[in-house]
Amino acid sequence: MKEPLAQRLRPRTLDEVCGQRHLLAPGQVFRRTIDRGVIPNMIFYGPSGVGKTTVASIIAANSGMRLYKLNGTTASTSDIKSVLGDIGTLNAANGILLYLDEIQYFNKRQQQSLLECVEQGTVTLIASTTENPYFYVYNALLSRCTVFEFKSLTAEDIAEGVKHAAQRLGESDGTPVNIPVDALEYLAQSAGGDMRKALGNLEFAVNAAPVQDGTRLVTLEMVTQVAQRTAMRYIKQARVPGYPPCDTIKRAMTIMILFRPIRSRCAGRTRMQRCTIWPGCWKRGTCPAPAAG
Repeated sequence: MKEPLAQRLRPRTLDEVCGQRHLLAPGQVFRRTIDRGVIPNMIFYGPSGVGKTTVASIIAANSGMRLYKLNGTTASTSDIKSVLGDIGTLNAANGILLYLDEIQYFNKRQQQSLLECVEQGTVTLIASTTENPYFYVYNALLSRCTVFEFKSLTAEDIAEGVKHAAQRLGESDGTPVNIPVDALEYLAQSAGGDMRKALGNLEFAVNAAPVQDGTRLVTLEMVTQVAQRTAMRYIKQARVPGYPPCDTIKRAMTIMILFRPIRSRCAGRTRMQRCTIWPGCWKRGTCPAPAAG
């Protein structure tokens, strides 16, 4: 079975990773720590296709430790116990590195099963998630790990990766791949910061490109047919009754907490509640000055 292009071209060194310069640029704390061979317990979070799994795989390959990979969507407590059963054995003489993808799908009990070994250092944990770990990861486990945010890739980062992928495709097939600038820019913009999506679209277009004069020409028209819609990352528009739509979940939660219904809004427990003029307040214009507090 043929692997997807993104898997076949997965970077093998940190220098080959596109984007994430705030973590991987020479001189950054994260990069210096990894280059020294010190692997702390870490949680990577960010959108899909930005390099979380790639960076974790590179770290694991260079660590010298026994690597175990689990996915939160399919792993069970018995899988965790199987990994922990190798602690202290010859198979894990240099230590155990557990890479746990999609940790947000682990329930509280499954996450608690990792606490003791992570605390003692017998297992080094690298977890990744597309959700905010401060909401989805158990607090006790979160306190034992360092959280790093992986940001969406810029169009320039994706264009660089697509150019490299096209070159590698041409070398493997023996037929050079030619992508004009306009087609390259469209591929980079339409991916919405997701390198995996951009490479998938590239592979689709290259397979359909005819061979002309010994090269495969990927035109803008072909690219627009493959990537017909920009893959924008949206936050669902949150609404609180009586207030305009909120652009972020955080803002919506803040409004719901601070402005939750109370018996007497003028007797709110916080100063913000007492000082706020409510849109539908029946005492609007007649309320006395808010009490100090």
